[in-house]
Amino acid sequence: MNDTLQSALEKAKHYCAYQERCHSEARDKLYSLGLHRNEVEQLLTQLIEENYLNEERFAIAYAGGKFRIKQWGKEKIKYALRQKRISDYCIRKALSSIPNTDYNKTFNTVAGKKLATLKSEKNIFIKKRKIKDFLQQRGFELKLINDYLKEI
Repeated sequence: MNDTLQSALEKAKHYCAYQERCHSEARDKLYSLGLHRNEVEQLLTQLIEENYLNEERFAIAYAGGKFRIKQWGKEKIKYALRQKRISDYCIRKALSSIPNTDYNKTFNTVAGKKLATLKSEKNIFIKKRKIKDFLQQRGFELKLINDYLKEI
């Protein structure tokens, strides 16, 4: 392995060790270092073999973080993971790693806060529409939203 490739590998290892990365992020980083396609694929393979890159581990960490910190729903997380070219298997695994009790509790908290901000809205249909739009934007499932709106 030549010096340029060795240097790029060390940079990539540091990049991946700093925080979980998906394959597409690591690939983009290697291309930004000026490497060619076959060199990038060779280094990606080495990063995967040495466990610096693990798509499943990334997906679980990403989904958990977006759920806990940003309070995103599963639909928004799924869409974001697809944007990062994560496999459907890893997406399903990541979404199933979010506990249902925590998910429902977060949904009710987010929905309750939004409902509280709409106290001055007199028209119940407008109020429900605003809550529905807000919760869909946060990535919660339509069935969950509709069940919540029936209780209002």
